[in-house]
Amino acid sequence: MRCVSSLIALAGAVVCASSLASASDGLRVAAWNISNYTGGNTAQVQTAVYASFEGRSLAPDVLLLQEMRNASAVNALVSALNSAPGSPGDWAAAQTFVNSSINTGLIYRTSKVDLLDATLVDPGSGNPNQPRNIVRYDLRLDGYASESATIAAYPVHMKAGSGSTDQARRLNEANDILADVATLPAERHAIFGGDTNIQSSSQAAHRALVGSSYNTGVFRDPIRTPGNWNNNGSFRFVHTQDPSGAGGMDDRHDQVLLEASLVDGEGFDYIGNPAVAYSTVTWDDPNHSYRSWGNDGSNFNGQIATTTNAMVGPDIAIALRTLAGSGGHLPVFCDLRVPAVLSVEQATIDLGEIPFGAAPGATVTVSNAGDTVLWGPAGIDDLDFTLATTAGLVAPGGSLSDNAGGPGVDVSVTFIDSARPMGGPVSETLTIDSDAADAPSAQVTFTGTIVGCSPADLVTPFGQVDFFDVLEYLARFDAEDPSADLVAPFGSLDFFDVLEFLGQVGPCP
Repeated sequence: MRCVSSLIALAGAVVCASSLASASDGLRVAAWNISNYTGGNTAQVQTAVYASFEGRSLAPDVLLLQEMRNASAVNALVSALNSAPGSPGDWAAAQTFVNSSINTGLIYRTSKVDLLDATLVDPGSGNPNQPRNIVRYDLRLDGYASESATIAAYPVHMKAGSGSTDQARRLNEANDILADVATLPAERHAIFGGDTNIQSSSQAAHRALVGSSYNTGVFRDPIRTPGNWNNNGSFRFVHTQDPSGAGGMDDRHDQVLLEASLVDGEGFDYIGNPAVAYSTVTWDDPNHSYRSWGNDGSNFNGQIATTTNAMVGPDIAIALRTLAGSGGHLPVFCDLRVPAVLSVEQATIDLGEIPFGAAPGATVTVSNAGDTVLWGPAGIDDLDFTLATTAGLVAPGGSLSDNAGGPGVDVSVTFIDSARPMGGPVSETLTIDSDAADAPSAQVTFTGTIVGCSPADLVTPFGQVDFFDVLEYLARFDAEDPSADLVAPFGSLDFFDVLEFLGQVGPCP
C-alpha cells in the first residue's frame, strides 16, 4: 500500500539553503525542454550543466527531456555531458521512442541509478487525444535492490495551448499517466517531470495529477505553489518560460511533481518541506531544494538576467538563454534524499559460561551504512530503528536513530537468567527493525551456557555449594557486592542474607 503524508514528519523536513550549494547530496532529478534540440551547442550545454557559480551547479543525476529531435540528439547530449569539464563522465541514454520531431527522453548517471526498463505506455501516434508518446523509465538507486529504492520516471510534454480542446487533451494525458502509475508495484515511487503547458493549477489536468484539493492526489507539488501562474509576477521565482525574452519569463510550464510517498518525510524523500509554499520574495528559498535553474526572479516578463543573475551568474545564464532559443524553457530540478541502509556489526555474540544469577552485558553497534561517498552525508535519510528481544534479554526501548557517516549507535544489551536450569545452553535473540529500504530487519543471536545451580553456587567446581563458594560469598559480602543480597529486605546486606547462603551449602538438588 502506498505511503501517505505524515504531517509530523513534514514539520521537521526543513532543509537549509546550503543544500543547494552541493549537487552531490542525494539524487538530483531535473526536467528540461531544450527547445528542438538537434545536437550541437556543446559548449553551452556543458556550461549550463556543469559550470559553477558561487558553489552552485546544476549537475543533475537524472534528466527528463523534452523537444529532442531524435535519438541522435539524445546521444549528442550524452556526449556533451560526458566530455564537459567537471563531469563524472558516466552519462548514458535510455531508449528514445520517436514519434515526431519533438520527442521526450531520459538520460542518467550510471553511478547513481540503474536503468531497469523503458516502456512505451501509450503511443502518441495511436492516440489522437495526445500529441506525443507517454513513456515510463524505471530506475533503481545504485547499490539498492528493493522497490522502495526504485523510481518510475515519466518525462512529459503535454499539449500546448489554453483552449478547451487543448486542456481536454492534457487531461487525457494526465489520466493515462495516472492509470499507468496504478499498475506499479506497491512500493515503487513515481516522478512526473517536464513541459506541462499548464497555465493554472485550476486546470483539469493539474487537478487530476495533484488532486482536486491541492496536494492530496497521486502526485504532489513539492513547493506547494498553486495559482494562476501565467503572466503573474507573484510567481516570478518559479517561472520557467521564456528565458530568451521573446515571450518573457511569465509561466510555470515546466514542473517536477512527486508521488505522495516521496514527500512523506520518510526514507526516499524530497529534500525540503513540501508543507511550505515556495517563497515569493527570493529565489534562494531555504525550505526547498526545488529550483527553476537560472531564474533569479529579477526580470519578470523579460529575458532572464545575465550580467547580474544572482542564482547562476552571467556565463550560465547566457548559456541557458542560448539553448532556449526563442520561446524556450529553463530546467527545473529538485533533490531527493536516498534511503538509509541498516548495518549490524555482530550477527552472533557468545557469552561463554554464565554463572547462575549473573547478568552479563554486551554491546551491539547499529549503523546507517548509506554510501556517503556516492550520496553525501546530507543526501541519506537517517536510520530510525527499534529493538525487540526474546525473554532472556533486556534492551533499550523507544525509537533510536543514526545518521550516515557516523560511528553508529552502541546498544547495551543485558542477559537475564532467572529460573534457568543449571548447566543449560541458552540462545536469545535481539531483533532490530528499521526504516531501511532493502533489509529493514536484522537479528543478533546471543549464546552461552548457564553454570551453577543457585545464586549461592558462585565458583568452580559447579554443581555444589562448597567451601570455595563460601570464601567467594564472604568476599562479595565484605565488598557489598549486590550479588550477595539474597533475600529481603533488598538493598542492604545483613545477617539474613548470610543465613540464606548457608542454607544452600551442600550438593545441588
